[in-house]
Amino acid sequence: MTDISQNPALQTQQNDPSFANIFQELKWRGLIQISTDEAALEKALAEETVTFYCGFDPTAASLHLGHLVQLLTMRRIQLAGHRPLGLVGGATGLIGDPRQSGERVLNTPETVAGWVQRLQDQVKHYISFDGPQAAQMVNNLDWWQGVGALEMMRDIGKHFRVGTMIKKEIIAKRLHSDEGISYTEFSYQILQGYDFLRLHQDYGCTLQFGGSDQWGNITSGTELVRKAAGAQVHALGTPLITNSDGTKFGKSEGNAIWLDSELCSPYAFYQFWLNQADADVVERLKVFTFLTRAEIEELERATAEAPFKREAQKRLAWEVTSLVHGEEATRKVIAASEALFGKGEIAQIDESTLQAVAAEVPTAQLPADATPVSLLTATGLVSSNAEARRAIQQGGAYVNNQKIDDAEAPVPDHWWLHGTYLLIRRGKKNLALVTRA
Repeated sequence: MTDISQNPALQTQQNDPSFANIFQELKWRGLIQISTDEAALEKALAEETVTFYCGFDPTAASLHLGHLVQLLTMRRIQLAGHRPLGLVGGATGLIGDPRQSGERVLNTPETVAGWVQRLQDQVKHYISFDGPQAAQMVNNLDWWQGVGALEMMRDIGKHFRVGTMIKKEIIAKRLHSDEGISYTEFSYQILQGYDFLRLHQDYGCTLQFGGSDQWGNITSGTELVRKAAGAQVHALGTPLITNSDGTKFGKSEGNAIWLDSELCSPYAFYQFWLNQADADVVERLKVFTFLTRAEIEELERATAEAPFKREAQKRLAWEVTSLVHGEEATRKVIAASEALFGKGEIAQIDESTLQAVAAEVPTAQLPADATPVSLLTATGLVSSNAEARRAIQQGGAYVNNQKIDDAEAPVPDHWWLHGTYLLIRRGKKNLALVTRA
């Protein structure tokens, strides 16, 4: 990932009128589902320099699209003149917040420590560490490793009421499930609550935000600060993003869309955004880009008037892929996408992009002397050898965007891209990829 100072997509001007009232800007973008006292929070953001934090637990090797909502919200609030603390939970990551589906598998301390570093690097990509509102990274293992069991129970645990804890939505669901919930995961809210208290004491932090599914853990912190420090602090919950049909957003073929390019290639990432439905694209532009209201409203009109042009989807894919992977990587992805369909030089497509294409289209493995007929049939672009010959005779079969005239002549050895791949196309849009056996 590129540094924020090298990423124009994150260099929105701080004097942009959108940030004059950041609370209302967040509401317009659909980023506030729940909060503590709205009026008090809006006033604080308008009149003070607020130190705020958002936490990320290292329960995987990368952050995903759900986390991107929080990362971009951090950047928006920072651009409005406030100071972010990016917390990656080296302590809470050893536990993991309770899930609806059952107990988490506990990872080794060594694994979690490695993931802490990876996630810190990802968080650093989205917030600035320069200027009067310079961000700071924190790790809750720094304070939790010095807290003993007795100290936790006497000085922290006494502020938590079990009756309140079991009423938290996720805790209540797990308590009534067949699997139940362990004391380990039940106590997670104490850990997160203490994080807010320490950040309040050590850094003057007065705002925590996160996904609305974390609201129980977030408010554990506001309550602990009130009881232990006698201070009123703020909390904000962003909505869980869903598609217009009610399904969960952020998955492709059942897999999470990761922010790490090794886990989700820039090509696959770009295609995910390009394929957003017309009914969803405007809301995606609000949440995942820094485009202005006027720009988004213009794209909304374009979608209504000429949806077939997919102008909003193209702009969305450009903006978000540039935010996450940088503009240079996005240009390469666009060039590769065009080359796949005969509008560019296919030899310029790098191997990692071809591997990503392989995950999106039919594939087959064939020997170097494979004929065009076998290439078409093995990939499923045609149903029979006769249909393959017919497609070739009619001029509708291509290997590496070159029209095939001879159905039986093996493709030349130098046609294999990177010595391994052949792009097979039938007609304008039916693609497949063959790898060399």
